[in-house]
Amino acid sequence: MHSRRIILGISGASGAVYGVELLKALKAAGVETHLIVTKTAQITLAHETDYSLAKVQKLADHFYSNNDMAAAVASGSFKTEGMIIAPCSMRTLAEIATAHASTLLTRTADVCLKERRRLVLLPRETPLHSIHLRHMLTLSDMGVIIAPPMPAFYSKPESVDGLVKHTVGRVLDLFEIEHTLVKRWEGVS
Repeated sequence: MHSRRIILGISGASGAVYGVELLKALKAAGVETHLIVTKTAQITLAHETDYSLAKVQKLADHFYSNNDMAAAVASGSFKTEGMIIAPCSMRTLAEIATAHASTLLTRTADVCLKERRRLVLLPRETPLHSIHLRHMLTLSDMGVIIAPPMPAFYSKPESVDGLVKHTVGRVLDLFEIEHTLVKRWEGVS
C-alpha cells in the first residue's frame, strides 16, 4: 500500500516526455499516481515519444478519462498531496486561472486550489504574451508553483534525457520526494 498519493495531468503542450518521466520517477519512489491525459496530450505523446496512451496508462496506478467529471479525483474528499500538470498548455493554465473547470483535468486542479493542496504547473509555451503572464501571476498569487521546464546547464547534461530528468527531479523536490535525478549545486571553488 502506498502512503503518498499524487495526481498527474498531461495536457497537450509540447513536452509530453515530462509527464512520462514524472510517472516513472513517482513509481520508483513508491508514490501512488492518479493520471489524467487530455485528448491533445494523446496526440502529442504519439508525435513526440515512443509511448502510446496504453503504455503511459500502465505506468500509473489509476487512470481517468478527462471527460469523467464524476471521478474520485474531482472531489475534495479524495485526499492527495497535490497535483502536477506536466506539460501544462496555456489553455489548461487559463482554465485553471479563471476557475473554468470544463474537464476533469481542470476540475481536479481547481479542487487542489480550493483544498489548499500543492499544485505544480510546467507551462510549455514561448514566447509568452501578457495574458499568459497574468494568468501565471494570478495562479502564483494563489499558491500555485509555476515551474517552466527550463534547462539547467550547471550539471553539464550530456543529452536531452539529462535535461528532462533534471527538471523532473526539481519537481520531485517540491514534494520532498527522494531521488537521484539532480546533480546538486555545490558552489564554485
